[in-house]
Amino acid sequence: MKPALPLPSALQPGDRVALVAASSALVGPGVLERLEAGIAVLEAWGLEVERRPLQQRGWGYLAGRDEERRQDLLRADQVGAGLLACLRGGWGAARLLETPLPLQTRWLLGFSDVTALLWSQLGQGKGGGIHGPLLSTLAAEPAWSQERLRALLFGAPVPALEGVAWQGGRAEGPLIAANLTVATHLLGTPHLPELRGAILVLEDVGEAPYRIDRMLTQWRLSGALRQLAGIGFGQFTACDEPEEQPGATREADAAPRFNVEQVLRERTADLGVPILADLPVGHGVGNAALPLGRWARLDGTTGLLTLLE
Repeated sequence: MKPALPLPSALQPGDRVALVAASSALVGPGVLERLEAGIAVLEAWGLEVERRPLQQRGWGYLAGRDEERRQDLLRADQVGAGLLACLRGGWGAARLLETPLPLQTRWLLGFSDVTALLWSQLGQGKGGGIHGPLLSTLAAEPAWSQERLRALLFGAPVPALEGVAWQGGRAEGPLIAANLTVATHLLGTPHLPELRGAILVLEDVGEAPYRIDRMLTQWRLSGALRQLAGIGFGQFTACDEPEEQPGATREADAAPRFNVEQVLRERTADLGVPILADLPVGHGVGNAALPLGRWARLDGTTGLLTLLE
């Protein structure tokens, strides 16, 4: 039986958007221009974006001290925001969970480092988390991806996502998406959503195959992978780049290596659940928005991931 997950109301033109800088500092070539372009996309949808000079806020490599970044999330009620839009990823969101962070049933958008906030919200039994483009990446998304996000926020249906079937069968369950690295560091913490019976979609960027092997082995050792009803793999961007492996010497540069696909297949082949790969989710161009906690079907025969509600 499908559990009842409280969901926020669909957005309407005129609704307010609050900006959240929960992770890395807003520095680097073109960051502010990309943020402005992302804001323009939301404004074109008829939303009212609260403009704040967050680029002036910084603390080392973070976009402000922990309490400042926490307040970006907690002040949404004060400004009447229907959507919390995270500006960029990097690192820092998990630090905000060290003290109680009561997230509400509200649209919360982001991915990568924002996985920590999305999972904490879902773990608190609150709906509205969307694993999707950050405000600094939204404008660069293709038209179909932007329209998918707009449809989810405004309560319209979205098409199924197509992947490559690796393991047959069909599973239905609550949809959960995550950056593999961030999610791995949440294992064993109170901020983990319920994984039993879930459909889990994972993505990552810049992680060598041996590190992905290490993380998935941690998932296996913890028993978390055995709880899942189905698995989807999104984009593993720049994860097959040449890199010195543990214990390697200069003379061993030509030693046999595993690539990312080999690692993903080997670490999940014995789970007995349907598996899709190459879903358009992650750090590459085309980061399809996925609503966390919504009921979905993963079909390992047709290669489709479909929302059922």
